[in-house]
Amino acid sequence: MNLRNGRSKALAIGAVALVSTLSLSACGTDDNTTKTNAGTSASGGAAPAAKITCADKGGSLLAAGSTAQTPAIDVWKAAYSAACSSATLTYGGGGSGAGVTQFNQGKIAFAGTDSALKPAEVETSKTVCTGGQAIDLPMVGGLISIVFNVEGVDKLVLDGPTLAKIFDAQITKWNDPAIAALNAGVNLPAADIQAIHRSDDSGTTANLTGYLAKAGGGAWKYPASKTWAGQGGQSANGSAGVAAQVKQVKNSVSYVELSYAQTNKLNSAAINTGAAKPVEATAANAAATLAAAKITGTGADLTLDIDYATKAEGNYPLTLVTYEVVCDKGNKADSLPILKSFLNYTVSEAGQQAIGAVGYVPLPAQLAAKVKTQVDALA
Repeated sequence: MNLRNGRSKALAIGAVALVSTLSLSACGTDDNTTKTNAGTSASGGAAPAAKITCADKGGSLLAAGSTAQTPAIDVWKAAYSAACSSATLTYGGGGSGAGVTQFNQGKIAFAGTDSALKPAEVETSKTVCTGGQAIDLPMVGGLISIVFNVEGVDKLVLDGPTLAKIFDAQITKWNDPAIAALNAGVNLPAADIQAIHRSDDSGTTANLTGYLAKAGGGAWKYPASKTWAGQGGQSANGSAGVAAQVKQVKNSVSYVELSYAQTNKLNSAAINTGAAKPVEATAANAAATLAAAKITGTGADLTLDIDYATKAEGNYPLTLVTYEVVCDKGNKADSLPILKSFLNYTVSEAGQQAIGAVGYVPLPAQLAAKVKTQVDALA
């Protein structure tokens, strides 16, 4: 294990969080000084103090996109609102696709997306980023949990080929031999599988289908995409909608971020990657995969290449990053100060630790430093 892996695992395991879901509203004073917000942790104790440098003036910051990061945004809004004055941030979910569309229409200051921008989307962004273009800044590390609600089963192991066939209606019974072979000794019911996918364009879907395309052994015949392409199954809108559906529908299976699995008390399957033992869906295991990711973006763009096909011991393959999409140049003058102020807090060690206990994976320190450099350079 290299130092980056150890660092990210330590952050993921030891992180504590502010869990208030307060909206960001006017609070504090008007000066551009560093305010310290000591909030409360999930257990009711004091959270680490967050030193937040507020913008000179208040103002509004509009953002939208990924529902995967909504709980993280809620945590950050609570801390930021306690430290900064006259600042209002509105974050609408709606999914990664909707967020990128709104950004490229000039309606919001930043968009959250669980999959990096496509070249055509970057090209379109040049019409709203005067003299610049949109870039991807990794901000929220996480993992996709394969959640299930199967009668009489609380432990389940699945792998890439089996998941590909389940989500494409090629495997339709829970006691199918392929599932049974991965779960020796488990009493699997002879029940129909109720596979549930996102109905909206979703970066979470793009990451899942990217994994299925790479680790599905040829069983997944579609390209990675925000738009669902598999056959059959039910659908639900947003991560919250999917989690609620799995909780309600017996013998169901789907995919959500770990934070939603935890909040809804849903069981998560371990993934057989070909390592010595199946890998559990934990933040520490996802941190190991995230720390090994390589930056493939150019210039100010920090797009990551995550190895979905990893077979390293303890590396969870279904790991994702939510990017904040911003203009490298050409940001609106009235929102730029608060944009930089807010993002500088979210990428700080305090900001990253704050979301650790609600199911996210703090960014490795070296990556966070690179993100901060780009945030500081926004113009």
